[in-house]
Amino acid sequence: MEEHKKNTFRKVCSFLKDIWFPVLILGPVVFACLFGELIATHSPTQGQLSEYLIPPAWCEGGSMEHLLGTDGLGRDIFSRLVTGARTTMMVGIAVVLVAGSIGTLVGVLAGYMGGAVDSLLMRLTDAVLSIPYTLIAMCLSVILGQSSGTVVFVLGITCWSNYAKVVRVETMSLKQQEFVTLAKLAGASRIRILCRHILPNLLNTIIVMATLQLGMAIILSSSLSFLGLGATPPTPEWGLMMSEGRDYMTSGAWWLTTIPGIALFLTVLSVNILGNVLRVKLDPKRMVAM
Repeated sequence: MEEHKKNTFRKVCSFLKDIWFPVLILGPVVFACLFGELIATHSPTQGQLSEYLIPPAWCEGGSMEHLLGTDGLGRDIFSRLVTGARTTMMVGIAVVLVAGSIGTLVGVLAGYMGGAVDSLLMRLTDAVLSIPYTLIAMCLSVILGQSSGTVVFVLGITCWSNYAKVVRVETMSLKQQEFVTLAKLAGASRIRILCRHILPNLLNTIIVMATLQLGMAIILSSSLSFLGLGATPPTPEWGLMMSEGRDYMTSGAWWLTTIPGIALFLTVLSVNILGNVLRVKLDPKRMVAM
């Protein structure tokens, strides 16, 4: 019993050591998502032209009133950054939920049903994989209109194929297991087997896939906003903030694009590191290999 507690303690310490960087970065980001309006020092959408392009506080001409400076409309960058964290993260999470749900459904049906259903769904998946989804997302965003909801819809229906491929392989392996065979002998229906026996055993794989896909979803949604196809002004969104600041780069206002760019880079890096850690910790085969 004592040895079991020591082993558990070692595993927890090892896990915490591996995720210290993601926690360090994602902790403040999550806090900003939840309480951005409370910690914002100014209105994120309204500014004063008299406070036009004030540099960050540590630069010459900066002010502690605007810690990260102001933009071309006199809006506080810090306030837009912390409130924009919610928009950026929520769009990424929504994309993962939509794409993950579609991909999981397709993968489970293809892997469990097999035969013609498997062939049809996998050809559909291959077709989606062969399409440059960034280009398709741009085209559909232009057709459907510029909004965060459009970004979620467009990326959700174009980024599910990777989920389908992985889930299909896992499902084909699980349906050969004894507990599934026993459930069939007991007279369980296909829906019951999928919901009670297959899907719960796919949870670890889906979590890892979702975590790894979240970084890509954030990058893609911010890219569309940067190109003017995502969030609409004056919504504080990191990709949109970078787009609005690029016109001022030649005048030396580097902070307008650099600060949200750094926030985006660190967030995506942290999400990817967390996804890799979870892939190791939740995969028994990799654990054995290590």
